[in-house]
Amino acid sequence: MKVLVTGGSGFIGNHLCRRLLQEGHYVICLDNNFTGSMSNIQDMMENPKFEFIRHDITVPLLIEVDQIYHLACPASPKAYQYNAIKTIKTNILGTMNALGIAKRTKARILLTSTSEVYGDPQVSPQVEEYWGHVNPIGIRSCYDEGKRVAETLMMEYYRNHETEIRIARIFNTYGPKMDKNDGRVVSNFINQSLEGKEITVYGEGKQTRSFCYVDDTVEGLIKLMNQDKTVGPINIGNPYEMTIKELAERCISLIKTKSKIEYKELPSDDPMQRRPDITKAKKYLEWEPKIGLEDGLKRTIDYFQYIFFDK
Repeated sequence: MKVLVTGGSGFIGNHLCRRLLQEGHYVICLDNNFTGSMSNIQDMMENPKFEFIRHDITVPLLIEVDQIYHLACPASPKAYQYNAIKTIKTNILGTMNALGIAKRTKARILLTSTSEVYGDPQVSPQVEEYWGHVNPIGIRSCYDEGKRVAETLMMEYYRNHETEIRIARIFNTYGPKMDKNDGRVVSNFINQSLEGKEITVYGEGKQTRSFCYVDDTVEGLIKLMNQDKTVGPINIGNPYEMTIKELAERCISLIKTKSKIEYKELPSDDPMQRRPDITKAKKYLEWEPKIGLEDGLKRTIDYFQYIFFDK
């Protein structure tokens, strides 16, 4: 098939493009490189089945494809708060433009939504039926509410135009090719440890997260796209839950650094709990994560050590 990946030079996007090429598809990677990077896709540029288009998805374009994976959007708080209005435009106008392509070409489209649609949840683990607890005017709402509106748009195109849609809600993906400066907790902790700096933990570090290795996330997205039992939303994440302090201690142990934990004030609207219920993913996709946290962290640490010491 001819497959469009918006946000294809980003962290998850480049892994997805590589996997789709391995499966024999013709892959069109579309990105304006606001948070993506050409270095992420350099190894694919000579592949005759890979095409890169530098384009901002908030601007309409005409293209012929069979499937669309719509990943385009800054995903880390540091990135999406840098230009909050641009983040909102990407979530709303970008999703409308991607859906416009799907409607015109009758392509199936998958939206990578986020666990942030649950906000600071009052239910744990989070099930897809939970409507969330989101601050609509907070510093994270450009992303949280933007993704919620993107899901609404997907459902309205499904109901009004019979567009073939799939909605994935991704939980805290990590792995090689993360941007070392993206401000996400895994990359922060690893890089601070490698540099021998103090490891920054916000609040008391009691807030929890569930981390899913990127290969598992990509597998879940592909399985969701290519099944006909549900349109979603479906949680794609690892139900293994741990505190941020425990993650920091795990990184210190694996890297054998002398870094110490430094506690700072908790940012506004930082969710206290994240844990996906993946019952539906198991039922409809026959998917669950295979790569444990320690194995995944070691692979990610190896990547960042290469960035630091071998280049």
